[in-house]
Formats: sequence, structure tokens, C-alpha cells
Amino acid sequence: MYKEGEEVHDDCGSREEWTLLFWTSLAVVVPVIITLWCSAQRSKRKTHMKDFFRKSKHGWHYTDLFNKPTYCCVCNQHILQGAFCDCCGVCADEQCLRRADRSLQCKEIMAPCSPDGAMEHRWVRGNVPLASYCAVCKQQCGTQPKLCDFRCVWCQTTVHDDCMDSLTDADQCELGEFHNLIIPPHYLYRVNKLRRRQPEEYSKLASSCGSGWTPVLVLANTRSGNNMGKALLGEFRTVLNPVQVFDLSELTPSKALQLCTLLPPGSVRVLVCGGDGTVGWVLDAIDTMKLKGQDQFMPRVTILPLGTGNDLSNTLGWGAGYAGEIPVEQVLRNILDAEVVKMDRWKVQVASKGLYFRKPKVLSMNNYFSVGPDALMALNFHAHREKTPSFFSSRIINKTVYFLYGTKDCLVQECKDLDKRIELELDGERVALPSLEGIIVCNIGYWGGGCRLWEGMGDEPCPPTRLDDGLLEVVGVFGSFHCAQIQVKLANPVRLGQAHTVRLVLKSSKMPMQVDGEPWAQGPCTITITHKTQALMLYHSAEQTDDDDDESSASETESPTPHDSPRPPGPASARA
Repeated sequence: MYKEGEEVHDDCGSREEWTLLFWTSLAVVVPVIITLWCSAQRSKRKTHMKDFFRKSKHGWHYTDLFNKPTYCCVCNQHILQGAFCDCCGVCADEQCLRRADRSLQCKEIMAPCSPDGAMEHRWVRGNVPLASYCAVCKQQCGTQPKLCDFRCVWCQTTVHDDCMDSLTDADQCELGEFHNLIIPPHYLYRVNKLRRRQPEEYSKLASSCGSGWTPVLVLANTRSGNNMGKALLGEFRTVLNPVQVFDLSELTPSKALQLCTLLPPGSVRVLVCGGDGTVGWVLDAIDTMKLKGQDQFMPRVTILPLGTGNDLSNTLGWGAGYAGEIPVEQVLRNILDAEVVKMDRWKVQVASKGLYFRKPKVLSMNNYFSVGPDALMALNFHAHREKTPSFFSSRIINKTVYFLYGTKDCLVQECKDLDKRIELELDGERVALPSLEGIIVCNIGYWGGGCRLWEGMGDEPCPPTRLDDGLLEVVGVFGSFHCAQIQVKLANPVRLGQAHTVRLVLKSSKMPMQVDGEPWAQGPCTITITHKTQALMLYHSAEQTDDDDDESSASETESPTPHDSPRPPGPASARA
């Protein structure tokens, strides 16, 4: 009896263990299967939606409950998951997307105007911007928690539902505050109808757009700096004609700038959203326009700094970096107030030693050329960014990595004894070099992410720098630690001189080099830097405060030196 009871007890225990194991496995496996199924469906749905977005005439982008309160323009319900068009502002939840795509028209980039030459408003209901006011009663719009009020997608005018009937036929769309920067759809419609596409014909058509019409093209690099490019593209498409806004990851600058040839000569401004490398890319495309005989259509270039260094942007008064601190409307206002200046561009010719039958490598330079520790940091940074580009998506991370490589070079000193391996000539005259680790040839006032290299701490007199004088400033550094001291104004660089032509001969071994942040390792060679051309840039002068006005009035009798002011326009002054 005892053995039989024991066997029954063991049998019940094993049955309970199997039951527990079954339910435990079921509790683990079922959620995993559900999660995998949901992931597969989500991936399939996203692929399907991307295909739908690509074929649509709207510029759809995902939105949900967590972005901002939006209401569907079709069913008037609050959007939990759906999309919005960054061109016209139409919003729709997922179930209403196809209906919205068919029934709600987007901004027309090309359309005829009315017979009297006026342009009608293009209204979209609901989701008006915060702090917008009715054009009729001057009261705030969009305050009710529902789909309400109207906004014109061109002039950004907002009107209450109840005030819509008070608008008269005489109230036509005049494209709003930025009418001088917008390419009206009727202009492109008329250009398309022209039989003879000549510059004088474009000037005649431009008369209907106003006397101060200077259209702006926006070219954004979505991979620069903090990856803000995509959001900026949408914001600019909302304010401008979508045909004016280009994503450089989808279209090259050369193709984007062909729009300049359909606009009046000398009227176009180009806003480059990116780093110094992106600006150089655009300026090279403008040089290509010159080679094609399109000099008269050359645009004026301005910068919205999204990169890491942004030294060219800083020199031209546009700041050391943009992080969304000012709205795009203020960016456009600054462009309207900017003035045109000339900037020298340089040709860097690298002829490798012993390779006489190979064509020398030719590069364009806007900012600076360097050989030594700062080029080594750029080379190491560039190599690691190529391996893991997703890691280098933040400006802070990028600068931290630069700092780590600089610290490493302070200990290793890979570029020491540079003076024994390199010869320097300024305008054909040999320059005796002290014991240096690096040489930097500058065209602009800033270097290394905001340091005024040539002026140093300002405790030693030096000839002023200008953008348009055809001169380069050449300095030397003693190593990575010396570079860091210069950046925090604890030391001065070694000023080697100014010249119209710079020639460097690397006699032995490999050295890191860079041109405008594009680094490479170079063996024995001869580098010759000569003047290439001049680019037309836009310079932004900061607004003066009351204190500045008082100081300037108090010092009217004084005669400031040219390098005391960051303003670069005007002819080159004589150098000491």
C-alpha cells in the first residue's frame, strides 16, 4: 500500500510539473509570437505607407498623438495616428489618408492667376499655428479644441470660421511677409508658356512680382550636424513654394541650381542648410555654372549652420551653429536684411612626388588648408564616422570625439619634426620654420570651431584679415596642446606671413592633411595654393544694442582699424 501511494504521489507531481511547464512556455512563447507578428505587420504597413507617400502629390509625414494636438481635415476627429503634409498643412488620420489625398489639393507650384492678375487665397481648415490672429476681427485663432478656423497656405493669413464671410473679393493673396522671397506659381506658369527663354524675358515677367523680388532657394543637407535638415525642409516648404526647397540627399546642387536659369539674372539667393563641407559643395556647383557660360545667373549664397565647425558661417555673421533657437521666419527676415560681399576661393593643387605622369589632385578651398595635428584629428574622426555614421549625429558628440583624438595626439605626437620634413614658400620666398608640428593656411577669420586664429589673443599687432583681398594667412602650431591653448586664448599661433601664393613641399614620409575639413593621408608631394575665383556671399551684421550705439557715438572721433570690425565687405586694404 505504501508503494502504491508513493507511485500515485509521484505521478501527480510529474503531471503538475508538466502542466506548469506548459503554461510557462505558453506565457513566454505567445507574447513573443504576438510581438513578432505585430513587428512584421508594422514593417509591412510602413513599407506600404512609404510607397503611398512617394506616389502622392502631398508631402506626407507621420504624426501621432505624442507630437502635437492635430485634427483630421476629413473626419474632424483628433488624430491618434496619421500624417500631415508639410507643404500645405493638411492633416489626416490613417483611415482618411486616401480620401484626403484625393479630395484635398496641395500647394500648386505652377498655376495661372486670375484674369485681373491677382492671386486668390488657398485656404486649409484647422490646425492653425499657435498665437495666430484673425485678419478680420484681430482676435486669436485656433483656440477651440476642435478643427476650426482657416489658414492660407501662401500668405499664412488666418481667419475665424465666423469671419470668413466678411472677406471681400478685393482681399486677394499677396503672398504675405515673404512675398519678395517666394516664387509665385503664376510666374512659373508664365515661364512655361514662353517661346523664347531669354534673360530679358524673365526680367519682364519679374515685374509682376514686385520691384524688390529676390527669390530664395533652400538647399538642405539632411545628414549635417544634429540631423535637423528634414524638419527644416518641412518648415521652409510651409512658408515658401515647395519648388524652392531641395533635399541634397536626393538631388545634387548642380541640378537644384538649374532653377536659377529660369529666374531673372542676379536676383536669386541660395540658403545652404548644412556645414562648411555642404557650402563648398554648393559653391563648386556655382563654379560649374560659370564654366557653362551661366555667369549672369550666379546666385548669392547664405548659410544656416548645421555642421560641427561652421567657421565660414561664423565669419559671415550667421553664427557658430543652429539648433532651432530662432524660427525659420526670422531666418528669412535675416536674409532679406543681408548684404552682398565677395569671398576669395582658392585652388589647392597636390602633385605627388615621383608620379609625373599622373594628373595632380586639384581641390577647392574656402576656409583653410592644414597639415599636422588638426588634420590628424579630422582624419581619425572621418575614418570612424565612415564606419558608424549613426553614432556621429550630434554636434556635442562630434566635438567630444575631436577632443579625445586631440588628447591622444598630445601624448603620441605623430606629427613632430614637421619643420624637418616640409619646406614653405610664400610668394616664391622660402620661409625658415621653427620647430613646428603643424602649418595652417587660412582664408577666413575663424578656425577650429570659432577661434580667430590670425589675431590670436590680440596682444600683438598684426595686419588685418579680409575675405576679398586675394591674400592668405599662414600660421604654425607646436602641437595639439598648443592648438587647444590657442582655442581658449591662452597662447598665440606662430604667424609665418601673408601671401598670394603658398607652396609647401613634403620631402619625406606620410602626413595628415585637410582642406575645409576633408582629410587624407599624403605622401611626399608639392602643394601649391593659388587664387581661383570669387564667390558672392551674403553677410549678416548683428543688430546694435543701445549700449553699442552709445559706445559708437562716444568714439566717433577715433579711427578704428579694419580688423577691429568683423564686417568683410569693400575692397582690400593695403597690407603691412
